[in-house]
Amino acid sequence: MEAVESSGPGSSPIPETLISESGMPYRALGRTGERVSIAGLGGFHVGIQRQEKDSIQIIRTAIDSGVNFMDNCWDYNDGTSEIRMGKALREGYRDRVFLMTKIDGQVKAVAARQIDECLQRLQTDTIDLLQFHEVIRMSDPERIFRPGGAMEAVLEAKQAGKVRFIGFTGHKSPEIHLKMLETARAHGFLFDAVQIPLNLMDHHYDSFEERVLPVLVENDIAVLGMKPLGGGRLPAGGIATPIECLHYAMSLPVSVVITGCDSLEVLQQALDAARSFRPLSVEQRSALLVRTAEAGARGAHEPWKTTTTFDATSRNPHWVG
Repeated sequence: MEAVESSGPGSSPIPETLISESGMPYRALGRTGERVSIAGLGGFHVGIQRQEKDSIQIIRTAIDSGVNFMDNCWDYNDGTSEIRMGKALREGYRDRVFLMTKIDGQVKAVAARQIDECLQRLQTDTIDLLQFHEVIRMSDPERIFRPGGAMEAVLEAKQAGKVRFIGFTGHKSPEIHLKMLETARAHGFLFDAVQIPLNLMDHHYDSFEERVLPVLVENDIAVLGMKPLGGGRLPAGGIATPIECLHYAMSLPVSVVITGCDSLEVLQQALDAARSFRPLSVEQRSALLVRTAEAGARGAHEPWKTTTTFDATSRNPHWVG
């Protein structure tokens, strides 16, 4: 692999980026010892195709093209996303990827059941990275870490070899992410990875980039960026092109940028962005931020922060337990 420039325009250096023969860049996944593709395949979008074979084709084409980070979740499309990914990872594909999924359960019994369901659907004995999904309420961290909470189930799963690394994700507020990190520290635990929204809009409003990202970098916790295109809102609104959005997120100190690809055409867009990536200069970054400042000022393009539309566990409290 060929090494490329590893200093971005922000205050923290981006991880060393190595380019494979296929042109796909790879970065270290925090302190795990793993190396993952700079573009990760979002799990939700590979469960919405009308035909299962189309989902499998997207997943396998991504892997054949050098994408080795697979995202998923227990609740995506009522389990369809995990089932289809499990089928796609047959025939030797499982050994070629770093597989991540998430659970919603916050009490031990519910979390343990969801972990086993994930393993069954994904047709694997081990999940490389298991994350607590939708940590979006200030009460969530304590529920997960308290006696009888979900962390007990996850640690037991890790001890049993069902899980290798542990992380969490959420989209609501940097304050909640910081509370989760503080609660973990109080219990003598350090997460391996954390997933946060990172895009041109986030920089301008209640920013994960400004408040959470530096804490993760300081503690060598792998940063998983999500929503780089703002759920498609940024290109659709003429705010920025898909390549600009993806290159902005990739220029941050992240290990991987997870992007939803619901067709081979959108997958190719992500592959093109990854293969053409070079860190934005200070001038390029500044120009993008100036151009998007007005659109991002009030969070209108980040409904996961400002509305309850994306709060699936709030509408389905039985998932949490």
